Amino acid sequence: MSEARRLRVAVRTLCDFTAREGDLDHRFTPAPSAEEGIAGHAEIARRRGEGYQREVALSGVVEGLEVRGRADGYDPGARCLEEVKTHRGDLSRMAENQRALHWAQAKAYGALLCAERGLAETTLALIYLEVGSGRETRLEQRLDAAELAAFLAALCRRYRAWAEREAAHRARRDAALLGLAFPHADFRPGQRALAEGAYKAAATGRCLLAQAPTGIGKTLGTLFPLLKAMPRHDLDRVLFLTMKTPGRALALSALRQLGAKGEAGTAAEPGGGPPEGVFERLPLRVLELTAREKACEHPGRACHGEACPLAAGFYDRLPAARQAAVERGWLDREALREVAREQGVCPYYLGQELARWCDVVVGDVNHWFDASALLHGLAVANRWRVGLLVDEAHNLVERARGMYSAELDQRRLARLRRSAPPALSRPLARLARQWQGVVKEAGLAEAGEPGRPAYRVLEGVPEAMLGALQGAASAITDYLGEHPEGGSLELQELLFEALAFTRLAEAFGDHSLCDLARHGRGRAVLGLRNLVPADFLSPRFQAAHAAVLFSATLAPSGYHRDLLGLPAATVWQSVASPFAADQLEVRIRADISTRLRDREASVAPIVAELAGQYRRRPGNYLAFFSSFAYLEQARAAFAEAHPTIPTWAQRRGMAEAERDAFLARFTPAGQGIGFAVLGGAFAEGVDLPGERLIGAFVATLGLPPFDDFNEALKARLQARFGRGDDYAYRVPGLIKVVQAAGRVIRGLEDRGVVVLMDDRFARPEVRARLPGWWRLPGTPGAAGGPSDTTRP
Repeated sequence: MSEARRLRVAVRTLCDFTAREGDLDHRFTPAPSAEEGIAGHAEIARRRGEGYQREVALSGVVEGLEVRGRADGYDPGARCLEEVKTHRGDLSRMAENQRALHWAQAKAYGALLCAERGLAETTLALIYLEVGSGRETRLEQRLDAAELAAFLAALCRRYRAWAEREAAHRARRDAALLGLAFPHADFRPGQRALAEGAYKAAATGRCLLAQAPTGIGKTLGTLFPLLKAMPRHDLDRVLFLTMKTPGRALALSALRQLGAKGEAGTAAEPGGGPPEGVFERLPLRVLELTAREKACEHPGRACHGEACPLAAGFYDRLPAARQAAVERGWLDREALREVAREQGVCPYYLGQELARWCDVVVGDVNHWFDASALLHGLAVANRWRVGLLVDEAHNLVERARGMYSAELDQRRLARLRRSAPPALSRPLARLARQWQGVVKEAGLAEAGEPGRPAYRVLEGVPEAMLGALQGAASAITDYLGEHPEGGSLELQELLFEALAFTRLAEAFGDHSLCDLARHGRGRAVLGLRNLVPADFLSPRFQAAHAAVLFSATLAPSGYHRDLLGLPAATVWQSVASPFAADQLEVRIRADISTRLRDREASVAPIVAELAGQYRRRPGNYLAFFSSFAYLEQARAAFAEAHPTIPTWAQRRGMAEAERDAFLARFTPAGQGIGFAVLGGAFAEGVDLPGERLIGAFVATLGLPPFDDFNEALKARLQARFGRGDDYAYRVPGLIKVVQAAGRVIRGLEDRGVVVLMDDRFARPEVRARLPGWWRLPGTPGAAGGPSDTTRP
């Protein structure tokens, strides 16, 4: 086989594919963190002394496969190759199929070592390091080169058939994508410019920050060029990442339009084409990743073979399930569930496996950007060239802040101390004492006491508290390692909180702050709050070949460049709006103040404005407010003054069915006003075209509350970027306003009105941040302007 056509596989991938068997077992066992694993490997190397070779690169051609990987360590003097694994607790509780997988990896490395260095035999050692105690357990086998070569050859034969099918699929996929045509007669206005920008990003391996107006078809306008770029620029995967479930649905719909899901036609029409509604499917594997709680078929059951029938024998049935899934190709949530049901396996973990083998993955942004993200881990391990598409990217700053923040709740500790096993009483008591010390030193009063704050930003992470927390976490993990069935859910939750907090504390810097909030007697919450996600996200963008971040509200570009850590070569593109100014009437009620001190006085003119506009043009409207309390105050006043006008309101914690019912009120023939909060579920990502929504009222500037936290955020952003007020208050507030207003005009035929109710909307610095195609009061005219592509 020529070098160009040689099939390649990593040792870990080879063994995961061929040597796993038995049950899926994801019952809780305390596992070392990635950092602890790295430290454990370094400790083993330190103990071995001079001459010990660490991270030994090995490769060889076996059964037509180029197999490569890095063995953990090799002692030339003893001719001993070591595979190092870190763990916590009692090693005897490790599942046998996990131990068999470890031996398979060691044997594969041993075979490559003997072949590369001409050894007749070698000693293989599995080294298990218990990270809590530093105790090392050593298991050895002395094997000759022929036996090891036969073992590796057997694995390679089992894998090669799959690898050849994968190579054939890749060839079919790329050939089809070379001829992929846009699914409509022409692009929408602005859509072509966006598609060209996305393709150039993939071609040059850059990041594109694309602001494009609502209604031009951004999802299709970014997916199409990335798919076209796959064969031309050797992309392995396209990952479409969303903030919310509706974004996944839009991506899957666009992929259907492109032919990723279709029916194989057999009959032909006179012109030689397929009959109407029947088409050949694009040979593209598409996977939708869903959250574990939504995919689980047996909620409430533990995730191991003794408790769940879909976990029992999972790895024995996985090969057939994997084959059935890739043959189907289209694997949205329901299709994946159907395959899993037919094969008797867990749909969630089948999806995790198929993330390795699908061409396009549609899922939440956490799958790439979270600290333990699945897709990022696979891309790094397999050296994929990835094209990232990030939908509604204006939300990524806040989402990423949440990913890299953690909290500790004093009340959880107090409850746990009353029920904890005796072995944990001392470390938990020490932690409780440190808690009290932190609260006392911060000088926090009971919540609600006048003159004394219930919130304070600390100078840094309290070192004594952190030490006690690390001690408690270590004690809990040791206990659970020895008593895996004896840990309560409360104990596990405290451990998860403690581990998350301590790991973030290790990386604490000017990108985060530590704060303490008092919520009444006996309850304080200690938080590590990420303020600047850039420090954590920058490596994630570097790991992608190309990335396209798109939204209707990404200006100013510097805000997202700075806070997301985008590469220096990132390109900024502003796509001209296809909408005319006369499609949208924009009014500013500068006589109304929605500031907190003026709320009471603002209600009457807001009610009058809503009723007056409704009477002038009856139809469906949305009215947005800064909080649920403000919303309810205005809605109650409106309902009392105008009882014949239908109203419905968003409420806290609405279930998915309730949200659907709220939106279902917006019918083409409907009339009434829906009350909602700015920045909530109905302020973005909602498509109500035509007469389904003809107007929106925004009774707030959208500014975050002026409180101690946001003032600390402002100070930190000012120190780092020199843009404290803008980055902490104005930009995020106006993004929410423009998103909410963007619900009104969704297509070229739409007509509507937006009423901005606050005197600050009349200020020049605020007006300058509103969309350029809007004709604001006092503005002679408005136009979208040319598409602008520059580097920020």
